[in-house]
Amino acid sequence: MQLVKFRPYRSLISLPEEVERFFSDLGFDAADSDTMWSPSVDLSESENTYEVKAEIPGMKKEDIRVSYEDDVLTLTGEKKQEKETKKKNYHRVERAYGRFQRSFRLPKTVNKDEIKAKYEDGVLTVEIPKTEAAKPKEIAVG
Repeated sequence: MQLVKFRPYRSLISLPEEVERFFSDLGFDAADSDTMWSPSVDLSESENTYEVKAEIPGMKKEDIRVSYEDDVLTLTGEKKQEKETKKKNYHRVERAYGRFQRSFRLPKTVNKDEIKAKYEDGVLTVEIPKTEAAKPKEIAVG
């Protein structure tokens, strides 16, 4: 009897290629997309607010857009690649450039007129206040 090593994850090795082929067959080709990268985002909630923090270093405030429509918060922008490469032979380029878009569906209990966004030290912070109806209420026991 011959022993064969059991490798349960062997079929997952080709999964990224399978997913890419599936979407390209539907007409969604990542290579043809304007969206080249996706910033890392933290989404948190406190008693009074939701907060979205996105890491987008190296961008100017003017290149960032924040919008809220139909209960969806959308962050968009474009990180432009540096043009000057005089006499440089790049051996590795890991920084991402191009357009990005991230969208988040939020509850209807958001005070959309009070949403604030600030960009500091490469981090975009969007503060989304909750309406009074969404805040927890303490009920006195009689």
